[in-house]
Formats: sequence, structure tokens, C-alpha cells
Amino acid sequence: MTIGAGLFLIAVGAILRFGITTASTHGVSVHTIGDILMLVGALGVVLWLVVWAPWTRSRRSAYRQAPPPDEIYTARGYPGNEAPYQDQYPR
Repeated sequence: MTIGAGLFLIAVGAILRFGITTASTHGVSVHTIGDILMLVGALGVVLWLVVWAPWTRSRRSAYRQAPPPDEIYTARGYPGNEAPYQDQYPR
């Protein structure tokens, strides 16, 4: 369960618990279903924070390391015309 799914379950449970005035519908308590959905959503958010949140920081890197010089891809030009404007721009 992702954090978005947990928050969605909490929101739906809160609507069922606090937004509906009918207490029971044919033997099913809507308020109890809302309580259960809020608990499952809160448990899902807590488990996501405990299990998955520590891993997200290690997967992302703020800076990428430069590849070794022998692995750098260089675009090739036409044969015999590798640097056509080499003389025009002095260093």
C-alpha cells in the first residue's frame, strides 16, 4: 500500500464515519465501516513510513558521478570530416 492509498482510505473512512447520518443500513453499521477504513488507512501510512520511507532516500542521488573517460560516448561525424570547424575557433 502506498501513502496515497492510505490517505485515500482515511478520507473515505472519515466521510463514512462523520459525514453520513444514517447509523445502520440493513444490519451494516456505516460508522463501523468508516472506523475500520480509517484504522486500515492509518496502519498503511505508518507501515509505509516505517518500511518504505528509509529506502527512498538511499535510492535517490542528489549528484550523479561522472562516468569514467573510457565509457563516455562521443558522436561520430562523417569519415574524414571529424572536426570541420577546428581552424575557425582558436583556443
